Amino acid sequence: MHMPRSVTWGAYALFIAVILLLPLVVDDPFWLNRFAKYGVFGMLGIAVALSWGYAGILNLGQGLFFGLGAYAIAMSLKLASPTSLAQGSDTPVPDFMLWNAEPGAQTDLCCINSGSFLWIPFQSEWFGIAMGLVLPVLIAGILGTVVFRKRVAGVFVSIITLALVLLVRLLLIDAQPVTNGFNGLTDLGWLTIGGFEFDPYITETYYLVAVCLTLVLIGTRVLVETRAGLILQAIRDDENRARYLGFDVPAYQIFFFSVSALIAGFAGMLYVVVAEFASPTFMDLTFSITMVVWAAVGGRSSILGACIGAILINTIEASISETEAFVEAWKAIIGLIFVLVVLFLPRGLAGLAKDGIAALLGRRKADPTLATGQEVTE
Repeated sequence: MHMPRSVTWGAYALFIAVILLLPLVVDDPFWLNRFAKYGVFGMLGIAVALSWGYAGILNLGQGLFFGLGAYAIAMSLKLASPTSLAQGSDTPVPDFMLWNAEPGAQTDLCCINSGSFLWIPFQSEWFGIAMGLVLPVLIAGILGTVVFRKRVAGVFVSIITLALVLLVRLLLIDAQPVTNGFNGLTDLGWLTIGGFEFDPYITETYYLVAVCLTLVLIGTRVLVETRAGLILQAIRDDENRARYLGFDVPAYQIFFFSVSALIAGFAGMLYVVVAEFASPTFMDLTFSITMVVWAAVGGRSSILGACIGAILINTIEASISETEAFVEAWKAIIGLIFVLVVLFLPRGLAGLAKDGIAALLGRRKADPTLATGQEVTE
């Protein structure tokens, strides 16, 4: 049964109301910061649902785009930190570059090492923000053009994206003097917009994430309901038929693949703002696969379901892992939840909710007393 638009948008409105009103209930800065991180993961769930659920593209390298967004803003925030501003130079210099510099090297971004000049534009915070959005889209566009124009599909796309994220992770680690390698970027400054500093533990920072999540959620939902979104779903269901009908299949796939990358890159930037670090672990295979698990549990064919799935899984994971009785077994419990969902709820929690709503609406339609709340006399 197809859900009425009023029911669908009602669910979105309820979810948005919950995340916007959460600070009225949760006044602990630690938990507010934690829920801000979960909101970021909700955006990743949306990105995976758009790519996998609506476009039929299982991207196992979503961590690449998340990591690119994270590192772009982290570079700017690193240069804005007190430690970078106190290295005896006219311009800020990351402390780790001094630790890795050769004796007698000039203390300046232009020439402290062979790749340090790449950091120069990131002295502008707005450049870091722009790169956090542009780089994921650019890489996704190039990758999508190569893959989809060549009609690569199915598991081969997953393998290619997986290989690419692992390759970029190795490059980041090997470029120790420029990226700080395994250690990532830490000791960052706070995001500053219009003179206001977003301390990760204040309510305003939580609302920054909550409002961004709301806009991404609504924007993605509207996008999939457009003509382009409907064509995309037709391509997912039968690519050859869509091609025979005259649609430029690769163009639609490239576009939505890039939008998914944009959302992931945006999420990466917000995560750095609330977590205060960027790490090569963002590009680990396990993290990208975990995103797929979130979407599968929530419902990969539901934008809202995948978002809620990501938030729910992370909330459960944090609660279980911090419970003394489950310290050693929490990963097994999360794995068991995923297995049970795959076996008994193939459409995820969103599918279960839709079935419940459909059954309720069917009863109301069949029984006028439920529909009107009044007795019917013959």
